[in-house]
Amino acid sequence: MARTEIYKLGWLVKFILTIFFDPLFQGINRILRGKVIIGLIWIFTVGLLGIGWLIDIVTMLIHKDIKFLA
Repeated sequence: MARTEIYKLGWLVKFILTIFFDPLFQGINRILRGKVIIGLIWIFTVGLLGIGWLIDIVTMLIHKDIKFLA
């Protein structure tokens, strides 16, 4: 699997993007990682109606990845 430019961003930059632009940023990130359907759902439902946004922030803070949303 090819690495995308999003993987090269620093942790703080990714965290700031997640706080302010999570549905778009994480949706595109998921699409680039090959999860097209969940990425589109993420974008069109605004991060699963805000719940996904909170999950993304918490997972970034604890440096874990929830596999079914990844």
